[in-house]
Amino acid sequence: MFVLRRPSQAQIQHFIASQRDSSYSYPEVGATRLRAPLHYQVDHNRAPLGRGIATFESAKRGIRQWRMFAISWLTLHALDAPIEPGTTVAVVSSHFGFWALNACRIVYVIDEPECYGFAYGTVPAHAEIGEERFTVEFHSADESVWYDIYAFSRPRPLIRLANPLARRLQKRFAQDSMAAMRQAVEAS
Repeated sequence: MFVLRRPSQAQIQHFIASQRDSSYSYPEVGATRLRAPLHYQVDHNRAPLGRGIATFESAKRGIRQWRMFAISWLTLHALDAPIEPGTTVAVVSSHFGFWALNACRIVYVIDEPECYGFAYGTVPAHAEIGEERFTVEFHSADESVWYDIYAFSRPRPLIRLANPLARRLQKRFAQDSMAAMRQAVEAS
């Protein structure tokens, strides 16, 4: 959904509520667990966050607090949303003179000794179609900690005309999200 003015909190809450019971907008729900399906654009971005169990615990806390969305040009609603399957959130962003509201729903959660995170998928009120996974990983061999974003997407028909701009925003989000996670770990 695109609007010319920043949406109010009430508008955002209404938007989220209207998407809670909608189905996912793509058939390959959960595919980020293994491999992206064909006919989608795939983005895979990784950033080192540091070393050690304390860093891994800080990174996990960052994911639980949605800190990867601590980005100046967008906000996630609601930041207190639980990281659990079925949770629906709205990403509100400002670019090119307008505001965009996009709804996503958590598909699955990963909570393993050396990997934590979740994937969310698009629902009908999203400009793109696809799924995105956010994880932090602890590699015991060298005690390194990594933030990983893995996504597959394709634009809806209306957005196809603006696909180069959409791709630029996706790349910008990945870079800014990695920086936000590094900052979250450093602040802990």
